[in-house]
Amino acid sequence: MFRYNGNAFDRRFLPRLTTREIEAMAKDEVLIVLPVGAIEQHGPHMPVYTDTLLGEALMAEAFEHLPEDAPIWLMPSISYGKSTEHAEFPGTFTLSAQTLMMVLQDIAASVARSGFKKLLLFNTHGGNADLLGMMSREIRLSTGLVVYRLDPGAVHYSDSFIDDEEKASGIHAGDVETSLVMAVCPDWVHPELALREMPKFPQSASFSFRSKSFAWVMKDISRSGIAGDATKANPERGEAMLKKAGPLLAEALLEIAAFDMGSLKE
Repeated sequence: MFRYNGNAFDRRFLPRLTTREIEAMAKDEVLIVLPVGAIEQHGPHMPVYTDTLLGEALMAEAFEHLPEDAPIWLMPSISYGKSTEHAEFPGTFTLSAQTLMMVLQDIAASVARSGFKKLLLFNTHGGNADLLGMMSREIRLSTGLVVYRLDPGAVHYSDSFIDDEEKASGIHAGDVETSLVMAVCPDWVHPELALREMPKFPQSASFSFRSKSFAWVMKDISRSGIAGDATKANPERGEAMLKKAGPLLAEALLEIAAFDMGSLKE
């Protein structure tokens, strides 16, 4: 398994260093990457650890494509997220919005006290997205850190592997996530239990009335806990998606690390 192997964990996993080593680092250009996932239901066929697992796997792949001298260091994931929309399903272990906000605030304050200047919140759970966007600015204000947020979907690594229906409605435990977990931890998936359940999100001619236009919880849109077609998933496509995501995410990390906030003003 990838965990604690490869460049991300052998060479660029910050907690492997001693306090003296961290104190001695030249920190001004260093980007600290903090993955934020979730432990929540992913249908009858997938582990509840899916979001956190995939965040670790994607970062492990991305770090394989970074130059050896890249000033980018990985932190352990925040495994628990704000999964209140899945709370009615067994196996969902969620933080409240308030608790996750304070966890992020406390970790960020520690990053700043250690002398670092840049923090990236790498998010792999849709239910965290709004909160992380808000907290990025709050952390900036309270600590002075330059804070970034990145979701893996921003690099469009899966687009060429799935059809339009899956792109529109496959937002949870469908083809993409199932294929990826099949590639990363095949023994954690039960493909014989995979289902197809596509939410009928409304399509408006006047504006984009889609899944983010109204507040829903999972039982509003799905009986099984799946939103997508998990029956199409296979490990080969998952491996191909992972291999495509790696260099794209590495490029994004390098661009973020090189960004100078001071360049925004004339």
